[in-house]
Amino acid sequence: MNRHVIGYYFKEGFRGVFLHAFSSFAAVGVIVACLLIMGSVSLLAVNVQSLVTELEQSSQIVIEVSEDLSDALSRSIGSRISEMDNVRRVDYVTREEAFEKFFESLDDPVLMEGMSPDLFPHRYHIYLINVEYAEETAHLLSQIGGVAKVSSNQDIFSILLSIRSVVHLVSVVLIVALLVVSLFIMQNTIKLATFERREEIAIMRIVGATKGFIRWPFIVEGFILGTVAGVAAYFLQWAAYDRFGSALLSSITEIRLVSFTELWIPIFVIFVLIGFLVGVFGSIMTIRKFLRA
Repeated sequence: MNRHVIGYYFKEGFRGVFLHAFSSFAAVGVIVACLLIMGSVSLLAVNVQSLVTELEQSSQIVIEVSEDLSDALSRSIGSRISEMDNVRRVDYVTREEAFEKFFESLDDPVLMEGMSPDLFPHRYHIYLINVEYAEETAHLLSQIGGVAKVSSNQDIFSILLSIRSVVHLVSVVLIVALLVVSLFIMQNTIKLATFERREEIAIMRIVGATKGFIRWPFIVEGFILGTVAGVAAYFLQWAAYDRFGSALLSSITEIRLVSFTELWIPIFVIFVLIGFLVGVFGSIMTIRKFLRA
């Protein structure tokens, strides 16, 4: 394939885009809308995953050491806990430190009158690698000698895992559905273009033009439409995310959104790649059916 033939394909592809400007605009608009919805859902999933990860990392199992153990023996339990597979970090809290933290948490210090650190047992705050195995880890911790009580907050762990699973499932379903819609719209756009040029294509087939020679301008047209849609959707997604993020952070300071600058490369590649694939494969599928007719 020489450069003159390639030049012809691109010339005809661009001509097709502008010749059917309304349908081309509609195809780009629908693909952009689908990509924006896909991108928004994906960004929501990323932020939920980030939030859940932060909550997982801050979630902990608390164990209380038997009151009859000395401080030295209580500290020795920490080495056994650290050796467990699902343990990321272990913090030892003495009864004096626990007493002080409890005192600081009270609005009315008078309530602490008459209380002493001896009322608070030594304890460990244990941070897990994977909260999916929190129940198993809590069971193993309860088997360690000298451990009097284990508090695992299993309900919180279950909620975190459920949120992550639901968001992931919804994201996958929506993305697949929107890809199908985008492909369908692109097929209809190319179908309209081939229908309007059916006489020209029939003449080309009569004079001996190969199917590839007829097919390639439509593939280029789909490539142009899909790529333009991908790039346009990317910049619109960036603007929308920054605007939404600024509005959200101004009202809810506790939530930290993942910065778009951390994700711009994969988002750009994915948007352009999806636009390209939808445009090209939509064109190939449509023109193949037409040439078989």
